[in-house]
Amino acid sequence: MLTIDITGLPPERVTFAASPLAELTSMLHVLAEPAHHPAMQAWAGATLAGLKPALADRLLEAEFLWRSSRADFLVPGRPAERLADELDEVDRLPDDVYVAAALVTTCGSSRLSFRRGHAGAGRGSPLTDPAAADRALELAQARGPRQAAFAERLLEDPPAVRAAVRRLLEDCADAFFADAWRPVEHRLAADARHKSELHARLGLAAALDAVSPAASLSEHGGAREIRLDKLQDNWTSGADGVTFIPSVYGRPHLLTVHAPGWRPVVQYAAADRHDPPPLSLDLVRRRLEALSHPVRLRLCRTLARGPHTTGELAEAWQLTAPEVSRHLAVLKKAGLLTTTRRGRYVSHALDVSATAALGADLLEAFLR
Repeated sequence: MLTIDITGLPPERVTFAASPLAELTSMLHVLAEPAHHPAMQAWAGATLAGLKPALADRLLEAEFLWRSSRADFLVPGRPAERLADELDEVDRLPDDVYVAAALVTTCGSSRLSFRRGHAGAGRGSPLTDPAAADRALELAQARGPRQAAFAERLLEDPPAVRAAVRRLLEDCADAFFADAWRPVEHRLAADARHKSELHARLGLAAALDAVSPAASLSEHGGAREIRLDKLQDNWTSGADGVTFIPSVYGRPHLLTVHAPGWRPVVQYAAADRHDPPPLSLDLVRRRLEALSHPVRLRLCRTLARGPHTTGELAEAWQLTAPEVSRHLAVLKKAGLLTTTRRGRYVSHALDVSATAALGADLLEAFLR
């Protein structure tokens, strides 16, 4: 669970806006990890096939900036309408902030001991602290030769690497982003407006419900917190505000940027009336637990073949009716059963669609 403390934060400091840079790097993530995005695999295949070899090689060299995590400067806390304006804002970051953010994705965020933009927490900046630089290079080498080479170049000549990354993003804009952005730009802007209107009319809780079932508002004892159903447990301050960015290419991820020194940003999947809402990790867990009991597994084998009453199930498996009822209640609460009443008889059947989707739902919860 990621917790963003927004106690005392004025409502206008929670913003919803589309971001060209965030969507471009979502596309780059799809190209690097197409298996995470089944609905985008055709686009990814066609786009990769159309890239010039030189650009494809450059993307491969830098893909760890967006492959498994995202460098914080690639998800802007204050989005702009134009990609060039957002890249200009990245250019204004101090070298030590940029380098630390890039090295986190290069070296592995869970193992890097210095903090982005905060030399006092852990080791100092690798640009000025030899021990921090050595540690960054050691971690990058452990992750592979491309990461090691990138980290070495970044520490030796930050301005040159920064300029090369910007040119790469601009070349991607020319090669495929402009064409892909045009059809989704208005959809993302409309989604952000809709969430803003919900926030203004009905409050932040309603807006978060619309963002994702994995996002919620907690209010207790005067404290207000945004809670995101992520696999890691973490906390950050939203004293400077919180930005929510809709994405088409980012689905199914619920991406968060929340390092000290950065305004917290949440990139979420834009609403799509054709897609079912994603399940919460808690519901997926309840379904797995419901199916983990050997008696319930046996009942499900019968129910998968067709509807049965409680009495029929009890007779088939040599159980008492109350015992069967208790197990059916667990399966029903987990959303794995359908129920039909015919007169005084109630028949239960396995919800085959929900059960079949459980593997995909679990993977989506992990990827979120």
